[in-house]
Order: sequence, then C-alpha cells, then structure tokens
Amino acid sequence: MRGTLFIVAAPSGAGKSSIVNACLARDPGIALSISFTSRNPRPGERHAEHYHFIGKDEFRQMIEAGDFFEYALVHGDWKGTARQSVEPQLAAGRDVLLEIDWQGARQVREKVPDAVSVFILPPSRAALDQRMRKRGQDSEAVMAQRLAAAREEMSHYDEFDYVIVNEDFDTAVAEMCSIFVASRLRREAQAVRHDGLIRALLED
Repeated sequence: MRGTLFIVAAPSGAGKSSIVNACLARDPGIALSISFTSRNPRPGERHAEHYHFIGKDEFRQMIEAGDFFEYALVHGDWKGTARQSVEPQLAAGRDVLLEIDWQGARQVREKVPDAVSVFILPPSRAALDQRMRKRGQDSEAVMAQRLAAAREEMSHYDEFDYVIVNEDFDTAVAEMCSIFVASRLRREAQAVRHDGLIRALLED
C-alpha cells in the first residue's frame, strides 16, 4: 500500500517546525523529508538535521539533473525536496511529511493530487511579529522583508485542505496529529489496508 504524503506550510514565525517535531515524536510512522537550501545556516541549525545546506551552484546543478521533487526561490534563496527523499518511501508504504512553502506545495499537489495539505496561521499579526523578533537573528530591514513575505504566504491558505491557528501550542499539536490519524482512516485507504477483513465480512 502506497504511503500518504503530508504537506505542511506556514509563514515564517508561525511555529511550523515546533508543531511538526512534536507530532513526529508522537507518530513515528511518518518520515520527515529534510529539505535542501542554498542559504547559510542560522545559529543553532545543523546540516542534515534542519536542512541540507548546499551552495547555489550545486543547487542549480541538482535542478538541471532533475533531482528535485519540488523547489522554489524563497526570500532570495533556493529551497527544495529531493526525489530520493520522497518517492521511494511512499512506494514502500511509508508516510512522508514535507515542510515547504506554498509554491512548493502547489508543485507537489500537481504531482500527487491526493497529498494531504495543512497550512498553519498565527493567531494575529502582532503575535507573528513578536515571534519573529524573539529569534533575534535578523536586522530590522530583514524583519520588514519577512513580514511582507508572510502576508503574501498567508494569502494562499485557501489552497490547502486544512488550516490550523497556532494560538495554543498543545492544541495546535493535537489538531495536527488528528489530521494524520483521520487521513489514515479514509475509506480508500482502509479498503486497501483491510481488504481481507472486508471481503470476509461481506461474503455470503
């Protein structure tokens, strides 16, 4: 049985990674795909754990070689998901989760129409601004750029199957986990997973 592909997107500062990591700790049946990026690591980020950090030239070479499942230019830097991180695992029946932006999500839905997509919103613009500033990693000019980009990103929330408002972290995590569980219980998936049982129950 083919695995389910989950897509999670959010504006910077909405708490996406924290929610995803908490859900993955509860649900080891989902594999997180580590994205590639051409930007430099931020303080505390580690290669192959948070991102695969590569140069722009190497990223372009991977694009030309067709190595990416999806990719996009985000805030002036390239981000993408390698095919090898997704396709073999789905084919083997493993669920895979992608943390990507709305541009990448749009590309993925074209390739995998039955992917389950989730968009995370902050509870307010003020909360988003506060969360961004709490990181203390960016200048005022970069902050202004990120806030403007966040407004653009949030305008695409209606392209996703589910929307979570991250006002209370524990609630947001529970809601995300419930989406994972509900997706596995869809009729189509259950009909394949329990084919023998269903046939036995319905036979004369």
